[in-house]
Amino acid sequence: MSLFSKLFGGGGSEPAAAPPTDYEGFTITPEPIQAGGEWRVAAKIEKDGKVHQVIRADTLRDREACADVSLAKAKQVIDQQGDRIFD
Repeated sequence: MSLFSKLFGGGGSEPAAAPPTDYEGFTITPEPIQAGGEWRVAAKIEKDGKVHQVIRADTLRDREACADVSLAKAKQVIDQQGDRIFD
């Protein structure tokens, strides 16, 4: 972030790409990460006050499409690992 963005308020965090989704007792919030001109697949998985971040190497050009893929990847992690993601 540039100095001017910090000084003049242009550096605020962006709103969530998609609303949180409940899945199998977990709450998933897609949180794509801007990477140059693309978006990196990322999501936050929460349950009972515990949080797990999912970040993948995959990138997409469209933020909304990336949010959809982020949600799908988080669901896959939950299906494969369940509560073990917090260990």
